Amino acid sequence: MSMTMMNTPLTMSVLMDRGPELAPDTEIVSKMRDKTHRYTYADFGKRARQLANALTKLGVKQGDRVATLAWNGYRHLEIYYAVPCMGAVLHTLNLRLSMPDLEYIVNHAEDLVICVDDDLLPLLEKLAGNIPSVKHVIVMNNTGKTTTSFPNVHDYEELIAGESTEFPWPELDENSPMGLCYTSGTTGHPKGVMYTHRSNYIHTITGGLPDLLGLKRDDVIMAVVPMFHANAWGLPYIATMLGLKQIFPGPTMDGASICQLIQEEKVTFTGGVPTIWMGVLNELSQNSGKYDLSSLKSMVCGGSAPPRAMIDWFETNLGVEFIQAWGMTETSPLGTVTRLKPHMKTWPREKQLDTKQRAGIYAPGLQLRIADDAGNEVAHDGTSMGRLLIRGPWIAATYFKQEPTPDKFPDGWLDTGDVATLDAEGYMAIADRSKDLVKSGGEWISSVDLENAIMAVPGVAEAAVIAIAHPKWDERPLACVVRKSGAELTKEQIYEHLLKQFAKWWMPDDIIFIDAVPKTSVGKFDKKVLREQFKDFQLTTEG
Repeated sequence: MSMTMMNTPLTMSVLMDRGPELAPDTEIVSKMRDKTHRYTYADFGKRARQLANALTKLGVKQGDRVATLAWNGYRHLEIYYAVPCMGAVLHTLNLRLSMPDLEYIVNHAEDLVICVDDDLLPLLEKLAGNIPSVKHVIVMNNTGKTTTSFPNVHDYEELIAGESTEFPWPELDENSPMGLCYTSGTTGHPKGVMYTHRSNYIHTITGGLPDLLGLKRDDVIMAVVPMFHANAWGLPYIATMLGLKQIFPGPTMDGASICQLIQEEKVTFTGGVPTIWMGVLNELSQNSGKYDLSSLKSMVCGGSAPPRAMIDWFETNLGVEFIQAWGMTETSPLGTVTRLKPHMKTWPREKQLDTKQRAGIYAPGLQLRIADDAGNEVAHDGTSMGRLLIRGPWIAATYFKQEPTPDKFPDGWLDTGDVATLDAEGYMAIADRSKDLVKSGGEWISSVDLENAIMAVPGVAEAAVIAIAHPKWDERPLACVVRKSGAELTKEQIYEHLLKQFAKWWMPDDIIFIDAVPKTSVGKFDKKVLREQFKDFQLTTEG
């Protein structure tokens, strides 16, 4: 059988060169701590090639790992471009990880070079002497000269200044590695996920589709999600491929700064985790009429489930489409996206919100299953829970330097570790992480459902529900609630609200008020800290 179509390799340089070629005058804007940096895609394309020349002279070869420890900004974007296109591997280090985790990751990845923002040097300094694979440190100078004890330190600007703006990208195998991200490991060491050119190419092309993120040429995009967190959900790659104006918020991501950037740069599309949007919501609530955010058309929220009240607030008050998305490092990360189907547009608001609260429909190219412990598909009724399995061309087949294990990668699928439901329309919802479910008398209680309901109570800022061991029922839920400042809120008011929605046996055995819910490195609730804190908690109610 003769091949009838060209078998051109799916490599990232094909997509990345498109922006500078077709949108040379489009701006890339980066907010630094005290100034704003602006340049064009034409400048960006030249500087990425200068960087590739400089890295080659430092001895970076195909397959070598080049790490970043940096905020969202234009130099970080240049590294995103140059490193994969020259055949090396971009390894984004999560600057919010603990020092032991960071040290483990650098050594496990065998990073050869680390590019670091100067204000993050003190963080890297703590690893000095413990990361033998690192031969060069490149400092991205934003605030002024900084000293460091590392040998072979280079200033980013000085390093690339004399280099040629020409660099022929090598012909690469599409299955060669291009990016390495580590999971924010809730158990044991973080695990590496190695993206290939092929996987990232297909992810990038699919991600911008109208029913997914829905990006187009006249969009102005601001990724608030960090570039060190699953490649900022692929947003920098999609935006560069399309030649969109990109806005980078840098290290300052409080509500006021984000609102100001949206207003100044006329942002149309933005993405971030719920804690970011909570900050924006609070800023807008306290300063009604201060900002003009009329340019904003859609906002994507991922990382953890946004409270129903927040979805409704943004859509009602800002007239934007609030899009929930689900994914994980192992899924590159785009898995599912929630947008209403045409026939849902006429539904009553509450029914629309029921759907918008779900994590969404699987992306084209993927397959999704929800299976019980025996491996059988559960009913698609929106309530039957099962293990969430997923497969497709941008889903990890194993972890970096590990053989696939049957529990995590059964029969060529990825077991996400999430427990989920699927409704008749095909919308998935995460019921819980399998380890966060409360197993009470053989029945499952979803901590996520309880948290969302509690967070809808006026006066509640945050809520986390954990399982507490129980002599009779095995486990029972305990709710840890943070009051909004100045709010008068009682346990009774919360119970009253919950009883309208849930069966009595779902009720938390106790509700305790805490100052703040501990967070992981990527801003999710860190329940293992709460579980440890309350492991000896005595439940007062007789089950």
